[in-house]
Amino acid sequence: MPKKAKIYVTLKPTLLDAQGRVVQQALNNIGFAGVGDVRIGKYIEMDIDSGATEGDVRDMCTRLLANPVIEDFKFDLEEV
Repeated sequence: MPKKAKIYVTLKPTLLDAQGRVVQQALNNIGFAGVGDVRIGKYIEMDIDSGATEGDVRDMCTRLLANPVIEDFKFDLEEV
């Protein structure tokens, strides 16, 4: 049975998220004054072989999908 990997990549909390800051300011400018810190990330969804493991997905993330120097990632692996 194939699997679906749902991967979330975000900047490390210690890094300034310039894109998130722009979105926060824009939301405040159009009347959403209650919006605080905004962090922008990536969401990746992929279908993979039934034999793929969490280790395989972790490897994909560290080698290609996320930059481990500046980004964190988490994922869910589900049977389809």
